[in-house]
Amino acid sequence: MTESEFWQLVTAQDCSSDSDTLANELTAKLSPLNDDALAAFDKHFNLRMRDSYTWDLWGAAFVIAGCNSEFAFAEFRCWLISRGEDIFNLALKEPDSLSELNIGLNKEGLANPYLDEYDLIAGQIFEDRNDTELPFVPSGQSQPKGKRFKDKQKALKKSYPKLFQRYWASQL
Repeated sequence: MTESEFWQLVTAQDCSSDSDTLANELTAKLSPLNDDALAAFDKHFNLRMRDSYTWDLWGAAFVIAGCNSEFAFAEFRCWLISRGEDIFNLALKEPDSLSELNIGLNKEGLANPYLDEYDLIAGQIFEDRNDTELPFVPSGQSQPKGKRFKDKQKALKKSYPKLFQRYWASQL
């Protein structure tokens, strides 16, 4: 599976769709793939999860939605991957660029940039077919890359000015 094929499969057609709809769409795209293609897709996905495991990106997720756990940050990275290659790569270089996206809201009216278990879909399809798990792709790191973001208001405003204005300042 090429990088281009991966992005064609994983990119959401309608970014305003809810998590269940996006998961169902990805499941429908992956189900016809053979086991080798599923394994290749899963490897690409895990590598993108690794690429996005950075403190800078976690800081952006914190400003947008208060992301403060490993689990929530994984769901955030799944959501980011679902936005497509261009948005993903730009966010890695400049996390504040996420301020330009329309992010769906949760029931409380707050930004909800999370996709629950989007990273597990290929593995679940494989396991359902074979009664065994896909080969494990290690993350290669125990901590996010870079320097941990400072969660004080002044530091967040300086590091993420556009995101701060759009998401944090509106809550003050």
